[in-house]
Amino acid sequence: MRQGHACASLGSPFMGRLMPLIGKRLSGHTGVGARCLAWAGDVGPSGQSVPLRLAGALHALVLDGSAPDLAAVYPPHSPCDDQLWSAVTDALLAHEARILTWLDRAPQTNEVRRAAAVIAGLWWALGEVGDRPVVLSEMGASAGLNLALDSFCVTMNGSVYGPADAAVALTPEWRGHARPTPHPISVTDRRAVDLAPLDPASPADRLRLLAYLWPDQPDRLARTRAAIAVASVRPDAADAAPWLARRLSTPKQGALHVVYTTIAAQYFPDETREAIAAHLQKAGMVASAEAPLLYLSMEADGGEPGAGLTATLWSGGAPRQTRLGRAHFHGDWIEWSPQAAEEPFYPLFKS
Repeated sequence: MRQGHACASLGSPFMGRLMPLIGKRLSGHTGVGARCLAWAGDVGPSGQSVPLRLAGALHALVLDGSAPDLAAVYPPHSPCDDQLWSAVTDALLAHEARILTWLDRAPQTNEVRRAAAVIAGLWWALGEVGDRPVVLSEMGASAGLNLALDSFCVTMNGSVYGPADAAVALTPEWRGHARPTPHPISVTDRRAVDLAPLDPASPADRLRLLAYLWPDQPDRLARTRAAIAVASVRPDAADAAPWLARRLSTPKQGALHVVYTTIAAQYFPDETREAIAAHLQKAGMVASAEAPLLYLSMEADGGEPGAGLTATLWSGGAPRQTRLGRAHFHGDWIEWSPQAAEEPFYPLFKS
């Protein structure tokens, strides 16, 4: 039920129906049902996300044409609950081996709309240090689709900012009275890391990315397909902390080095977060006006609504920490309200 409410609140009425149906009607009479019901630990959205794993497996069957009867009751169709669950049960039986294999891996997405918040943060930082090339280092990047953010455009106040032939158009609702000042973004180096990265060039990984998008949100599917088409860098498979240490080992002279996370840091172990903070602070001590360093974070922080958008900028001297505003978890809106932080904030200076 919790997952259903969460999906519905994020704009997916279909998932708001499917999640409670799984909770109420899934039984041990199928191999898939027996495994899900016997799952140890927290199966909900704060734990192993078992219902989402199953929903992703079912959506994959729809997307690749393996289950036409299931597709016939998926969006844009509007069957009753009994018809929907009957088709789901048939799919659980007909595709048991494939679904059981799918359940082995945790859900994985790469929400492209979050790039709008990253772009806004880049605009802010370039306003602080002056226009210059940008180096991107993304942690917890999944398939690294947002590394291509310089191929995206952003709509703000009726105007479009970014390349004229942008592969992806981002149209967040801008809340509040302030707006960032756009700056040209020229990326000269881009790398990313993830413990289990997906390869946008792999058909199986592309299917996995699309399957975890919700079936009644065709705009997200189209946007992700467009981002996949221009993706050029596969993230490295590694723990984020030692990877970042290597990325920070040499200051990027003449460029703004941007290290960023979007709804990823919460999944890092404490020791990884602490090591990341130490690496950033060490690199920040040697940052300068010629080689500034930015840590940009869009992460759940216990506040409401959405996620906190924060920036820590080193360009010589003490770091400047700024709360840039808040952003919807999927990037639907950005509330832009930059203000200097009154005290250090998580995760850089965790006590």
